[in-house]
Amino acid sequence: MTQRSGLALAVLALAAEEPMHPYRMQRLLRERGKDQVVNLGQRSQLYKTIDRLVRDELLVAQATERESARPERTVYAVTEAGRELAVTWTLDMLTAPRHEFAEFTAALSYLPLLDHEVAADALALRLSDRRSELDRMRRELDHVRDVLPRVVLLDNEYALAHLEADVTYVAGLLDDLRSGALQWDRAELLDIARRVDGGGEEAP
Repeated sequence: MTQRSGLALAVLALAAEEPMHPYRMQRLLRERGKDQVVNLGQRSQLYKTIDRLVRDELLVAQATERESARPERTVYAVTEAGRELAVTWTLDMLTAPRHEFAEFTAALSYLPLLDHEVAADALALRLSDRRSELDRMRRELDHVRDVLPRVVLLDNEYALAHLEADVTYVAGLLDDLRSGALQWDRAELLDIARRVDGGGEEAP
């Protein structure tokens, strides 16, 4: 069975709207801002996802289209099984989220690898980037709030809330680093690690 993913769900949902070819799917995902919440990546990733959905009989090739000198494009329609699975995935994603291993969280856990100044400079760069992205998202959301119903903007609202929390946290962390409220000594941390490791038993 096809592995659950945001991209696979997006493809099934689009095909459930009406049969369409991959190029149109990709264009609609970008136009609707869904590339901010699903990993669209390269076009090849979209085609691989569609191939898996066809293999598992969740999508079916319905027809081919040709526009002027463009190559033929296959139009895909969702099957009843695909429609039912899209509903199941949506419910599962809402009620039972998967644990995701974010790179930023991993970097925070190994922050002592860096000197205080280097860590502060790196976080300042992240903060600048996140603030710019926050401003952009706010502008875009404000621009469409009066045009589109809120239900199609919920993912954008959620992404915005996460970004606001990210900016708030990183700004506070950077303040603590620059004020000296957050400090560390690598030798002391290594000593603590050795003492903690020494209290455990060797694996057989």
